[in-house]
Amino acid sequence: MAVWDDLVGQSQVEEQLAAAARDADAFVTAHETGGPAPEASKMTHAWLFTGPPGAGRVDAARAFAAALQCVSPDRALGGAPGCGFCTGCHTTLVGTHADVTTVSAVGTEILARDMRDTVRKSFTAPANGRWQVILVTDAERLNEKSGNGVLKAVEEPAPRTVWLICAPSLDDVLPTIRSRCRHLSLRTPSVEAVADVLVRRDGIEPGTALAAARAAQGNIGRARRLATDERARARRAVVLKLPLRVADIGGCLKAAQELIDTAAEDAKQVAEEIDTKETEELKAALGAVQGGRMPRGTAGMMKELEEKQKRRGRRTQLDTLDLALTDLTGFYRDVLALQLRSRAPLANEDVRDSLETIARDTAPELTLRRIEAVLACRRALGRNVAPLLAVEAMTMALR
Repeated sequence: MAVWDDLVGQSQVEEQLAAAARDADAFVTAHETGGPAPEASKMTHAWLFTGPPGAGRVDAARAFAAALQCVSPDRALGGAPGCGFCTGCHTTLVGTHADVTTVSAVGTEILARDMRDTVRKSFTAPANGRWQVILVTDAERLNEKSGNGVLKAVEEPAPRTVWLICAPSLDDVLPTIRSRCRHLSLRTPSVEAVADVLVRRDGIEPGTALAAARAAQGNIGRARRLATDERARARRAVVLKLPLRVADIGGCLKAAQELIDTAAEDAKQVAEEIDTKETEELKAALGAVQGGRMPRGTAGMMKELEEKQKRRGRRTQLDTLDLALTDLTGFYRDVLALQLRSRAPLANEDVRDSLETIARDTAPELTLRRIEAVLACRRALGRNVAPLLAVEAMTMALR
């Protein structure tokens, strides 16, 4: 299996990255053997991956990082880097390669202190890999200070350091950073492509995979959760019942509270899965003894991890609430499609009865206003408005 196999519907991006990985391999090989460097190269020191949620921008960046670190002997015989099996590929894909550093937002921002050591590391040569790779998964969350640190590193890169920067769109990245990066735009994969990868990679039954892919509107990670997690399907069902429950003020306020509670429960599940694994790994690294007792002098590191997890938990709750609002937007988009007699397939075919009821009893103009109310709620959450207040305002506007 090559590292590119999990990229869904991104053939053009895959071709560009594979070509760059070949030239990068030739550059490092020439450096190691003392041979002549390639005269022309498709490789560069900084890349910017953009695309809507679920398009796989981080997956593409990580696959590229793996190809850059590939040490398969087939390369010497003309094979392309990125075999997926060698030590370089495997450790990169699972997140343990010493020369691949991943930076993700813990809270709502990537702070300067979160970037300081990484920026410093970017100026050093790789320890045992072929490249020093810095992967920033949430560049839209860089604040002014952390963004300036990245800018300095991208302006004056070390010879064998490459920055892989991911963000939803070009507008989410500082102009001074994006002007120094090669831009790759990923698109939302088709429902059929997402369903195919769920069947092929995860062994999901084709009908279930197709329904999950359609409900997730092309978001690969979301589709996988819906296909494999009954609790995720139940929480989505709660969200899609909301439009039928906002007939009066009492119903609006109750629906808002339930939406907040559903997002909190979903975020708690996600956080527990990550936090438990992270805590156990740190305990093992610090030499926890039988019974869970920690060695002296490690309490500070455990407390620092707990603070990090709390910050991430608050961000996760906002992210899961935003995902619920995305589902709600998709519901009203389906209503509008029925009202306009569009032949496009519905994303929420499983609740067609509800869609048809609302489409029959309301006008397209009202549906558009409702979609705008949901989008306004998402914008309010982005400005740090209290979640319950923002959702209550939305449900009142949905009446």
